[in-house]
Amino acid sequence: MSTIERAIDKLGGANSPSSETGAEGHGKAAIDRDGIAGAAQDAGLLADEGGQSRIELDFQRLKAMGMMTPDGERSQIAEEFRHIKRPLLLNAYGKGSIQTAHPNLIMVTSAQPSEGKTFTAVNLALSIALERDRTVLLVDADVAKPSVSRVLNFPGTAGLVDYLADHDRALADLILKTSMPKLRVLPAGRRHSQSTELLASESMLQLVEELAQRYSDRLVLFDSPPLLATSEATVLARLMGQVVMVVEANRTKREEVKEALSLLDANQYVGLVLNKSDKPFGADYYYGSYQKYSE
Repeated sequence: MSTIERAIDKLGGANSPSSETGAEGHGKAAIDRDGIAGAAQDAGLLADEGGQSRIELDFQRLKAMGMMTPDGERSQIAEEFRHIKRPLLLNAYGKGSIQTAHPNLIMVTSAQPSEGKTFTAVNLALSIALERDRTVLLVDADVAKPSVSRVLNFPGTAGLVDYLADHDRALADLILKTSMPKLRVLPAGRRHSQSTELLASESMLQLVEELAQRYSDRLVLFDSPPLLATSEATVLARLMGQVVMVVEANRTKREEVKEALSLLDANQYVGLVLNKSDKPFGADYYYGSYQKYSE
């Protein structure tokens, strides 16, 4: 039985309230979190001393949405994301169980929309940004339905699609600083009718190579589209070193999980995160899950 098959068996049918997750020997999960509703208000995009755009993160707002914040509190959600990020970090820097190209490139996806992938991607980015010797770039690669800007509460700006469509764009001009020194964001950018082709282009391949190799201490998280909803996710997955797939308890069927995983490289490292589970979090759990958030 393959690693992925064992992981699916651990789900026990993802539509069961007591389902568990795991991949490559990494654990189980559960926690409840409220959702995020409505469009962003009071957008927090400022300019730093050099004139570059900077996202002013509203940690009180994020905490009210049930997300982790760097306020020093040993909260349940912060602890869970510490468990989630650890195997990813170990793999990214050659101390884990895998050997793959570009292990510092991590895609966060799901089988279907509204299973919590953006919530997971943003929280992972916030957690990794607290590492003493690592930085993180969060890329909104869900170009059909970008959500990172709404969650982090800044207006839509030029980003990934603009860079791929316009060769005159400088990547450094599109990456936004944030009020967390070790967190950067690359927005999705404008909508484009050929977004799949752009993500499959030579420009995207060159961008991925640059992001993977330019900074040795940087992890790059891609908030991607759902695997079964668009073709962009499958194209993007081929460029990644690691994949985190969010599975919603009480909703996602095992057949959907299997179908989504079948679109990935069979040898690719895949971690499963169970979302909206009623099972309580325990000290031996590695992968977290969250209730009600549906982005």
